[in-house]
Amino acid sequence: MKKVLVTGAAGGIGTRLRKLLPGVYPSIRWSDVRDLPDRRNDEEFVPADLTDMAAVERVVEGCEGIVHLGGVSVERPWEEILPANLIGCYHLFEAARRKGAERVVFASSNHAIGFYPRTRRIGVDHMVRPDGYYGVSKAFGEAIGALYAYKHGLRVTSLRIGNFGDVPLDVRRLSIWLKPEDLVQLLRIALEHPDIRCEIFWGVSHSERGWWDNAAAFRYGYRPSGRAEEFREQAYAAQAELPADPVGDWYQGGQFCGMNFDRGVPDAKV
Repeated sequence: MKKVLVTGAAGGIGTRLRKLLPGVYPSIRWSDVRDLPDRRNDEEFVPADLTDMAAVERVVEGCEGIVHLGGVSVERPWEEILPANLIGCYHLFEAARRKGAERVVFASSNHAIGFYPRTRRIGVDHMVRPDGYYGVSKAFGEAIGALYAYKHGLRVTSLRIGNFGDVPLDVRRLSIWLKPEDLVQLLRIALEHPDIRCEIFWGVSHSERGWWDNAAAFRYGYRPSGRAEEFREQAYAAQAELPADPVGDWYQGGQFCGMNFDRGVPDAKV
């Protein structure tokens, strides 16, 4: 990869990648709907609103690989999720096709499968179970990524990111924690491995209590350096300060599952 585009550069993950990715690729273009408040002179930044196809085409121009982090990153009403996360996602893949990009890495989420109970261990071939409109948008991104891989020849990897950060913040996140350096490793596999066609990887570091089978990523050489269990004591201490959540504490998606929950079965053994 000579030139890589990263959308959503002003977000939490994008901000961290701006420190971790330089030097990995010869040229990186950063993009977001708004400027980066701490942008350095040596950073190439091109603003783009994902709902504007012409703007997305401009920002994709000349890029071989794309890391698509852009969009609404939390649960919001449908009217807010639809423009950026579905229409914008379509624009990104279509612009990549039109402009001859080779690879797209789509930032999916654990919220695409949030309604699996924590007692289940699942793989990437299990049916999606979104826990909200945000999760629905991530399932859509995975699906449209597959369409563009098999119909239009893009090489696409969807990363179902767990919880990105320096440490797991509570008991749930002991199972889904993703160390920043491990995300970089997954991105490099997705952007560089010659055998990638269309894959889904779990964005998670090593966890002895994990819920997800990440065999697909391991087949491509993923070897996470982060070990969640090293933070067990502080995660349990933080958990003790949180209120009980009968729905969120049962499901893998946590508190997203309890939002507007009214007719489901919180203790279903499914």
